[in-house]
Amino acid sequence: MLRIENISYSVEGRPLFEGASAVIPTGHKVGLVGRNGTGKTTLFRLIRGELPLEAGEIELPRGARIGGVAQEVPGSSVTLLETVLAADTERAALLAERTADPHRIAEIQTRLADIDAWSAEGRAAAILRGLGFTEEELRMPCSAFSGGWRMRVALAAVLFSQPDLLLLDEPTNYLDLEGTLWLEGYIARYPHTVLIVSHDRDLLNRSVGGILHLSERKLTYWTGTYDDFARARAARRALLESAAKKQEATRAHLQSFVDRFRYKASKARQAQSRLRMLERLETIRLPEDAARTVFTFPEPDALSPPLLTTEGVSVGYDGHPVLSRLDLRIDQDDRIALLGRNGEGKSTLAKLLAGRLPPLSGRLTHSPKLRIGYFAQHQWTSCMPTRPRSITCAAPFRPSHPHVTARAWPASGFWRRRPKPPWDACRGGRRHACPCCWPRITPRIC
Repeated sequence: MLRIENISYSVEGRPLFEGASAVIPTGHKVGLVGRNGTGKTTLFRLIRGELPLEAGEIELPRGARIGGVAQEVPGSSVTLLETVLAADTERAALLAERTADPHRIAEIQTRLADIDAWSAEGRAAAILRGLGFTEEELRMPCSAFSGGWRMRVALAAVLFSQPDLLLLDEPTNYLDLEGTLWLEGYIARYPHTVLIVSHDRDLLNRSVGGILHLSERKLTYWTGTYDDFARARAARRALLESAAKKQEATRAHLQSFVDRFRYKASKARQAQSRLRMLERLETIRLPEDAARTVFTFPEPDALSPPLLTTEGVSVGYDGHPVLSRLDLRIDQDDRIALLGRNGEGKSTLAKLLAGRLPPLSGRLTHSPKLRIGYFAQHQWTSCMPTRPRSITCAAPFRPSHPHVTARAWPASGFWRRRPKPPWDACRGGRRHACPCCWPRITPRIC
């Protein structure tokens, strides 16, 4: 059981938690939801003990193992399968132990049987295949894969180690549709406690049985899927709104009586009584409204079609084509979804169209006045961490039009009325929100 008792924690003077409490029963699968910047990733770090609490405590059963994906697997010569197998440190230590003591040998063999060590390779391979790796790739070194694929290896490793408390922070960011569907089923069958941060509504409906809502620096546990949580929260808010209206009417009636008869001798006692009733009324406070982000794009000037064409284009890296014989045409009113398995070349095609990658052969033409906005999968890593304020990340794109940047910024989750946090203080969702406003400032193709 994970018990969170009256915890408080602040970042640079801004409180993220104030007397927050929650209890997650053993074996439950729970989705942690809340607006970006409210402290979901920070809560994970507090649970892991990476940050000190200002007040309160977080309790876990003695000896409970906590697992999570903090960073990608290093690009080493170790194969994917060996990397995942090494995540079970107890199995690795038992297999590496050398002793001539027959009693100790018997203990080692018994423990290896208890943890099902002899099927470990098959289980590790099944997890890697579920996350999109082929049988041949299991024997390849980690250095042969990009950062996104190594993140999958890190996820496979923590799933294989089966910690007592599994913390997953946006695990589907690096997965394709097939990998996401596989992960949904795996989480639902996982034998221990899972706490998962995700903005994927389908995953939260199919994989979890409870929702931990972080709002207004408090934690609230709701039983059921995300849709159940949304309905129950809306119903609760409707009841509170109704009660607040009735209370306001009562308050107005009492105040009217006090104002009318407060200084009339025959009614002074009744007026004082109603005044005390007003003082005892506890204001019904409605929960904070979820911010509605409205994505707006500037209206571009009309250009003659086509905006962009490719004829027999090949594109790739180091002279080796990833995509060949590309014949495309894009017009101003096109809205195109690009689908395909990871590794098939979707990002390569986007880089080609954005002018980030030159064609190896063929012809690519575009309108002379065409401007292209490009938001890459790892765009936020290009932001300089030395920039003191997040809003400066957008400045290079329209330095002479600060009013345009100011309009694009709120649509990305940062609001004018709030102080802009330093880059180092921004986490996952907020870091992605910073460069997400760049394509909205000038382009005709995003």
